[in-house]
Amino acid sequence: MYEIFVRSEFASAHYLREYQGNCEKLHGHNWTVEAVVKTEILDNIGVGIDFRELKKILGAILNEFDHTCINDHAFFKDKNPSSELLAFYIFIRMKESLKSSDNLTMCKVTVCETPRAGVTYYE
Repeated sequence: MYEIFVRSEFASAHYLREYQGNCEKLHGHNWTVEAVVKTEILDNIGVGIDFRELKKILGAILNEFDHTCINDHAFFKDKNPSSELLAFYIFIRMKESLKSSDNLTMCKVTVCETPRAGVTYYE
């Protein structure tokens, strides 16, 4: 089994509704995201998925959030844009993008608000 990952980043703001503390105020992060897929099958040149393709899929999703207020995104209209739910959303969107591939399975997504704090979602 192979786990293949890419990392990317984006900048955006958010606030947590009904949170008691600083995070209930609008604030920004330089988020980092790592997306991991797994496969047992390599192609004829020994590749599970081209890194460029995986980066393209992740990048399209992250572009929805880059330089925005995450609270304004349709998915987060009635949900708090926590790191946990952001990781879940990215995971689900990537899984949908990869469903046509028989040999790749979405493994996990890690979202970090800072270099020292983050969350991982997996099924």
